[in-house]
Amino acid sequence: MSRRPSWLPAPPPAGARTRRPVLPQNPGGLGLASDRARASMIESLRRIGVRDAQVLDALSQVPRHAFIDAALASRAYEDVALPIGHGQTISKPSTVARMIELVAQSLPPSRRAAAQVLEIGTGCGYQAAVLARVFGQVVSVERVRGLHEQARNNLRAMRLANLRLVFGDGHLGVAQAAPFDAIVMAAAGEAIPDALLEQMRVGARLIAPIGTTRQALHLVERVEREQWQVTVLDAVRFVPLRTGTS
Repeated sequence: MSRRPSWLPAPPPAGARTRRPVLPQNPGGLGLASDRARASMIESLRRIGVRDAQVLDALSQVPRHAFIDAALASRAYEDVALPIGHGQTISKPSTVARMIELVAQSLPPSRRAAAQVLEIGTGCGYQAAVLARVFGQVVSVERVRGLHEQARNNLRAMRLANLRLVFGDGHLGVAQAAPFDAIVMAAAGEAIPDALLEQMRVGARLIAPIGTTRQALHLVERVEREQWQVTVLDAVRFVPLRTGTS
């Protein structure tokens, strides 16, 4: 196992109650109010330990309220997962930030513009938009046709030429676009699919929630052609990773 990243808090003692950091609540509308809430969210992410300047800048540029139902817009910059339909959710901003920062750590900023990244679980497209502002090329796979189309509509106005959306089974990855410098999984399976491990470039990182009733983030590094190193991080809660398409 590799050493736990220094910015992650130590696990609490068994039975201890922890207090979660609170990000801004109820931005109170769109426009300037949304801009202020987004800026406040970024400051809160800094306070809880997110340090990567490119990741923070990407999160500050992507309007999270544009990816959720208008009825939930006032909650867009809270640190909560929100429903996006089809039984799925948009991840918390802190979760998006941490997962992207973890996979980006293996790539210095000078190399990120040429990096090829795979996302499993496009959802509404929010995390894909953030990834596309950090890395050179992003491929995002979604298995639910309705969400795939929803993400395409949400992202159209952003005109991200370096982002490709794929409708398909995330368990299979996208072999024709491999190898990838980083892979981000936005759904939890019982194990990491072999196809995704094989599509990692040597030196690449993969971040994924693993587990069913109990889940934890797993950081995987491909250290050699036939060797992967795994670090188990903190507890999380994601929607399940399913096979096939619907």
